[in-house]
Amino acid sequence: MKSFLLALLLLAGAAQAFPTKPVRIIVAFPPGGGTDIVARVVGQKLGEGWNQAVVVENRAGASGTIGTESAARAEPDGHSLFMATMGNMTANQHLYPKMAVDPLRAFAPITKVVDVHFVFLANPALAANSVGELIELAKKRPGDIA
Repeated sequence: MKSFLLALLLLAGAAQAFPTKPVRIIVAFPPGGGTDIVARVVGQKLGEGWNQAVVVENRAGASGTIGTESAARAEPDGHSLFMATMGNMTANQHLYPKMAVDPLRAFAPITKVVDVHFVFLANPALAANSVGELIELAKKRPGDIA
């Protein structure tokens, strides 16, 4: 992420007339979530480098489709950015085939900002130390493990 921010700040120094007004980063999820937090950190650094306000605009709802569609309708002048997730860009168009926007055609990628890793956790008192053991335990105790 440091190299991404450095590259943006260097580009900001070379650009003379941009941004000419506040920049907004559209986030398709509610405030306080992971995507929102990343957008706020990136926005703060961009604002410092550009000496211009960068505002995070949360457009949550419908598993991210509301924000995705809002970002796709934004004026293509560089003053509206979209902090997207893999769900916004790939999964939703298959889960919701009636989406008004094809994200792969509506947006041009700039950079990957973060790598997110998910882990599977359980209470340490649970007698399972692997996914296989958890499956076996669930088979022995149907309806008992939540």
